[in-house]
Amino acid sequence: MGLSGPPADEARLRRLLGGPDLAWLVERVRRRLERGQPLTGAVSLTTPTPAERVAAERLLGRAPGVGRALTVRLDAVDAVLVRSGISPEGLTAAVTTLTGPVVPLEEVRESEDQAWREAYAPLTLLAEDLPHHAAWAVRVRDDGLVRRLARTPTAARLLLEQTVRVLRELPVEPARSLSVFAADILGSAHALDDGTPVATLALSGARALTGHPEGAGAAWRRAAWASAGLLRDDISSTVLTLNLRGTPALDWMADVGEPCVLTLRQLANRPPRTAPPVVHICENPAILSAAADNHGADARPLVCVQGQPSAAALTLLTRLHELGADVRYHGDFDWGGLRIATTLLRHVPWLPWRYTADDYREAVAVAGPDLRPLEGKPALSPWDPDLALALTEHALRVEEETILDVLLTDLTR
Repeated sequence: MGLSGPPADEARLRRLLGGPDLAWLVERVRRRLERGQPLTGAVSLTTPTPAERVAAERLLGRAPGVGRALTVRLDAVDAVLVRSGISPEGLTAAVTTLTGPVVPLEEVRESEDQAWREAYAPLTLLAEDLPHHAAWAVRVRDDGLVRRLARTPTAARLLLEQTVRVLRELPVEPARSLSVFAADILGSAHALDDGTPVATLALSGARALTGHPEGAGAAWRRAAWASAGLLRDDISSTVLTLNLRGTPALDWMADVGEPCVLTLRQLANRPPRTAPPVVHICENPAILSAAADNHGADARPLVCVQGQPSAAALTLLTRLHELGADVRYHGDFDWGGLRIATTLLRHVPWLPWRYTADDYREAVAVAGPDLRPLEGKPALSPWDPDLALALTEHALRVEEETILDVLLTDLTR
């Protein structure tokens, strides 16, 4: 068959080969063309209808064969089309006339691969401009999250452009409303609502930036956004304090030696005007409560982050540091405690308060058999690299409450 010649007689072609009873045959031929396979040999339909048998017989001018399956030789169809003049260039031209140009699957795949490579361009630029996002960008590209969220290269490109716009603004300092931020950066106050693809991807990037641990649920998502300075509201983010001063409310609570809960709204509108020379920080509320019980108004100023530092905690500690306070931190001796301490260190400089490798070894020696095994994924301790090594060596967890008496001794004036 030549590459040029008289065109197919489309009207006769559609009557002969374009009806629904031969659609299976046309589809098989087109599939072969897409795969680059020759149009020779036979194709079969296992359970043909009587109408499909009649259509094949009319096409070939004879019964295609006996048996339950319907078998048609492509060479024979090609010959009929050429000999009749219905499609002088044969079966390939006929199927192209009926169904449109055929693009080989190899070309389709290469085109799609190129489209996906181009879709990831915003992610590549982000990693180049902000290297601290590079590891996350590689992981997102490799784990298929973008493809699952976007499905097509065009949608993926838009999703990544939006996500990158968000990540380039993080962390947000001072903290802002999530909805206001979304409106400013993405043009819609609801763009970062739970369940949207851009919220899912951007939150993944925010967590990679801040080190916020894995989790699930609305409270976890609120805390994860807050770790990057984005708040669902300014009331639910709180921090627990004891004997801080600098506002009338704080002064009153310090006079009576009672704990005080500060919201982010209070800290944004009425931050402390003064700071003590030293502020101690603990991870667990039990330490602060015990300090209030044992020392009352004589306890040294203490802040409790209650796990991963909230936006309120970060705002307060940043304010105290700016006012000249030295910040000293203690947390649980376990992998989670190290991650919390590292997250805080990214935002506020602090010195360890009985939170070094030597302190851990001493606590292990004193508590001994009463300690629980250390579990979870290991973490680093940048303020004292030997601490992480000591945890690996002993593989025992030391909670703050285990050394409560020692900590309380440090907290008396």
